[in-house]
Amino acid sequence: MAKEKINAKIVRQEQIGSDIYSMVLKVGELAKDVVAGQFISMYCHEGSRLLPRPISICEVNKEEQTLRVVYRVVGNGTKEFSTLTAGESIEILAPLGNGFTVKEKKAILIGGGIGIPPMLELAKSMKTRPTVVLGYRNELFLNQEFEPYADVVIATEDGSTGTKGTVLDAIKENQLTGEIIYACGPTPMLKAISEYAIEKGIEAQVSLEERMACGIGACLACVCKSKEKDHHTNVNNKRICKDGPVFEAREIDW
Repeated sequence: MAKEKINAKIVRQEQIGSDIYSMVLKVGELAKDVVAGQFISMYCHEGSRLLPRPISICEVNKEEQTLRVVYRVVGNGTKEFSTLTAGESIEILAPLGNGFTVKEKKAILIGGGIGIPPMLELAKSMKTRPTVVLGYRNELFLNQEFEPYADVVIATEDGSTGTKGTVLDAIKENQLTGEIIYACGPTPMLKAISEYAIEKGIEAQVSLEERMACGIGACLACVCKSKEKDHHTNVNNKRICKDGPVFEAREIDW
């Protein structure tokens, strides 16, 4: 799959949460190659910020040749992105990484925090309507956008909406069952989900969130421990940006 570095025009941007932004980018022909679970690298205009920011792809519209990213402002780079408006351009490298492998099985999709956005395109890719479990601290975002494509279950840390607790608490409380789990979110959540899937004998694909530098597997800044040796380094690790970000849960040595 060819990746390209382009100047993408911003079609629209809006704030959808207290620190959450949604940006739609016109990307041309490369939209046709995008699959759910991939990401893009976004470059700052400010020259002192040399490293790009990896942002998961939330949606792709192949007819309109657009990508949508939903991101949280956590530093100067993403703060800069949040100030951009429709008509401006931003340099991106896309599409990057290996996405989810969609299988015709009864699926549970799980997103935690800023791991929620990539699950939207995945839900839209499913031939059979899945259940999606969304985990928040308190403030909800994107949850209503899942409703046309999936049955939505919500967990919040403070119990303000849905199940009080974690996404696994919500799965157990709602007695959800499936043949395959797809998940994206913080590492402790993914570790718990992987252990749960192994215990229940369920297949699981997990998308690891990690700060990446080059985005193409050259710098080895975003490795995770794996049970098998990596052919590139001959040690037990995987490069999240190149070999992932999506892995079979059983591949990862948590």
